[in-house]
Amino acid sequence: MFDGPRPDSVALCHTVAFEGLEARRVEVQCAVTPGLPGFSVVGLPDKAVSEARERVRTALQAMAIALPSKRITVNLSPADLPKEGSHFDLPITLALLAAIGIVPPDRVADCMALGELSLDGRLVAVLGALPTALAAGEDGRVLLCPAGCGAEAAWVGATPVFAAASLAELIAHLTERAPLEPARPGEVLETPVSGCLSEVRGQERAKRALEIAAAGRHHLLMIGSPGSGKSMLAARLPGLLPPLSAPEALETSMIHSLAGLLDEGGISRTRPYRAPHHTASMPAIVGGGRGAKPGEISLAHNGVLFLDEFPEYPRAVLETLRQPIETGEVVVARANAHVKYPCRFLLVAAANPCRCGHLYDANEACGRAPVCGQDYLSRISGPLMDRFDLRIEVPAVSYRDLDAPAGGETSAAIALRVRAARTIQTDRFAALGAAARVNADAEGALLDRIATPDAEGKALLLKAAERFRLSARGYHRILRLARTIADLDEVETVSTPHVAEAVSYRLIGAPEL
Repeated sequence: MFDGPRPDSVALCHTVAFEGLEARRVEVQCAVTPGLPGFSVVGLPDKAVSEARERVRTALQAMAIALPSKRITVNLSPADLPKEGSHFDLPITLALLAAIGIVPPDRVADCMALGELSLDGRLVAVLGALPTALAAGEDGRVLLCPAGCGAEAAWVGATPVFAAASLAELIAHLTERAPLEPARPGEVLETPVSGCLSEVRGQERAKRALEIAAAGRHHLLMIGSPGSGKSMLAARLPGLLPPLSAPEALETSMIHSLAGLLDEGGISRTRPYRAPHHTASMPAIVGGGRGAKPGEISLAHNGVLFLDEFPEYPRAVLETLRQPIETGEVVVARANAHVKYPCRFLLVAAANPCRCGHLYDANEACGRAPVCGQDYLSRISGPLMDRFDLRIEVPAVSYRDLDAPAGGETSAAIALRVRAARTIQTDRFAALGAAARVNADAEGALLDRIATPDAEGKALLLKAAERFRLSARGYHRILRLARTIADLDEVETVSTPHVAEAVSYRLIGAPEL
């Protein structure tokens, strides 16, 4: 099939349409042809894209650029891909300016652009600059964007990024009258970590569980009376985790870019910590709504998701968590889109033992104890409960402990052991050529290879599996947990003490008991 040259009146620019983290390439074609004067945008645009016509027309008038008395047609190709958002303003404007000879068409055709246009010609920052810059780098194109997006987009480093405050600056750059300097990456943000574990009085078993959870990214369930310190413990978990690696920081920041959470283009190496309220809706937790935006589980990717008052969440929301916990990704299915987001998080859940919370105190417990506790925790289904590697009781703190001076290990000291254990895991998986990052990712033959205990440890594990009727998932989670405990001890062989400690964390709230 012959593909001849395009007419001189057709100009091109490139941009993207977002489907989750994927930036789908969109070719913006602009044709100026004889006919009744008009300005139309085709190619399945939404309301925001259709309104770009008025913003572009008014901004060009404010800059004393007159549109020809001809028919202007802008096509967003592929035409069957839905186009949403105001970031199409800038590529539409550049393609139009190239079509009427204001800027060189060949330079515009080699660019990828995004940005919203104000009525006076200023460029307004939009969401998604980071994934767009990544797409531009893969295609070998220069990225043009508003000044507010430059620091964020420059983090990719794979392509030059030119950020302008106004359309006039971009025109001067493209016509080489006043070239722009490439944008510089934003600062690495140091997010302060709240609190230290040494401030938590007592709760030594809970602190140990936090250390193990942080070392191997194991999910943790804490059950205890109100005021026992569950939320306080969870808030200090990010202080135990190592900083995000460069690939993890970029991966996490791409999600936050789509959600508009990046501050002044800076990328943080601190792992995210998300704590949604139990009244949050399913789209807020899992993702969805208008535009199928990422939910809390995706915003917690590579970090911590803390769900307080766990049984109070709607049953449908809790059951929806089961697959993301296992696979590390979630598919948001809507009528016009199926969007996939990564969500490999460390889940920390906290619950009272019963509705009133005083099941463990005979003087305060209601008359339905202990049946009320069984009814309350039964809101957590057996399959979901089975996905927690660690389950611990957090007892009430005595007045004597509260009056004692602060003591115990600091978060910094525990974080050193956690980092050493994670380094051991990284080196082990790299030597084996495995894609896993931490012990929680290991499964199948890889798990058997790295976590099979010695003879005595295996005998104890089989005895525990038979005694407590562990499921296959529960059996393998104990293996992963024992492997992490051995890594914290910096020993290669998983032995009886490691298995015994791992089994002890599976008994509270076990569905089979």
